[in-house]
Amino acid sequence: MMKDLFWDDKPHEECGIFGVFAPGRDVGRITFFGLYALQHRGQESAGIATCDGRVSHMHKDMGLVAQVFNEQNLAPLVGTHAIGHTRYSTTGSSHVRNCAPYLIETMYGALGVAHNGNLTNTLQLRRKLLERGVGLSSTTDSEVVTQMLAAPASIWREDEQGDDYETLSNANGAGKGSPDRHRWEARLRTFMQVAEGAYSLTVLTRDAIYGVRDALGLRPLCIGELENGGWVLASETCALHTVGATFVREVQPGEIVRLDKDGLHSIKGHARMPRALCSFEYVYFARPDSVMEGQVIHEVRQRLGRELAKESPVEADVVIAVPDSATPHAIGYSLQSGISFSEGLIKNRYIGRTFIQPDEDLRKAGVKLKYNPLTTNLKGRRVILIDDSIVRGTTSGPIVQLLRDAGATAVHVRVASPAVRHPCFMGVNMATYNELIAHPEVKKKPLNAR
Repeated sequence: MMKDLFWDDKPHEECGIFGVFAPGRDVGRITFFGLYALQHRGQESAGIATCDGRVSHMHKDMGLVAQVFNEQNLAPLVGTHAIGHTRYSTTGSSHVRNCAPYLIETMYGALGVAHNGNLTNTLQLRRKLLERGVGLSSTTDSEVVTQMLAAPASIWREDEQGDDYETLSNANGAGKGSPDRHRWEARLRTFMQVAEGAYSLTVLTRDAIYGVRDALGLRPLCIGELENGGWVLASETCALHTVGATFVREVQPGEIVRLDKDGLHSIKGHARMPRALCSFEYVYFARPDSVMEGQVIHEVRQRLGRELAKESPVEADVVIAVPDSATPHAIGYSLQSGISFSEGLIKNRYIGRTFIQPDEDLRKAGVKLKYNPLTTNLKGRRVILIDDSIVRGTTSGPIVQLLRDAGATAVHVRVASPAVRHPCFMGVNMATYNELIAHPEVKKKPLNAR
């Protein structure tokens, strides 16, 4: 994809993850449709791993979910449980070797990992693995997570010695359940003590699916129950609806959940810290029909638009949005201000997904390749342009000029999210301090707007 040309000046989330435990069901196909609903969270690559308790299968590649999978390569993805991943790269380049999930064979059967987020101590963890002779084939922190879980917990815990099954059994006093179950739970808990940063995981073992969420709850993860039996994990509730699952609850920060033949189990993985769900889930990342922390995302965005109208009113004839993510914000602004909402820009939703290089004249066209103005709704009118966020400010000026060229007599830019003054290091591809237009030390460029 041509990020230099089609970059839309938005922060980008790393990926969407999915997991399902449903014996007797087509878990590969369920995961496909779950990922399809999470496509907005990552468009670079997609993958699915399945297991039947003995044999595991996987297919992954670069491209959109519908490009990566077809009837032929979905057919072998059989089993009782599966995990899936759709990726936007932050740690690790956009390359086929960095596609996820990661699936390896261990002494205790298959281990697969799909990861959403960014570990801030990846380099230290990676170095420790390499020092212990573990070979790594990619540049992603997701592979680091996988290899960490493949190693005994005692490697990472200097205060403990011996087999991690014995360690957890002794700590709990009884060691109820299977050795495999305790072994993976011990390793997941140890991982959570060592890993720093943001992560939600779906983890596949030979007889279960695990869901893991960091102690701050930076990255979302929810649980659903299938109508005819089975359980689902997904980054957003919109994926649950797509596969016919009923929302049960969110995975709590610091929690590990296990989905297996006995149902849903909760394990304490890490002491909870002050909740810190990424605010951009509400502003931009999540699909409008998803529910997070008990709130419908579309309604939150409308309320943001209403508050924006109270804080920054202006006389105008029409409210329009930078499509599509700013539309709920613009509707809220319109409802609060009483100024009618209309479409002013039509988005070409596929222009950013081509690998074909434009010629020099098309390059100069810039945002015209991505947006077409609706002249009849703009000509001779004072326009309020609502955007959900501005990071670098690289596209705002050209969009305003596009509206003026279409006949708008005035363009008033309003932004729903607070100013982005600092970069994010927790799995969001944002910008450096020098690139952030709202950072106090960045020289401001006019947007050609009033």
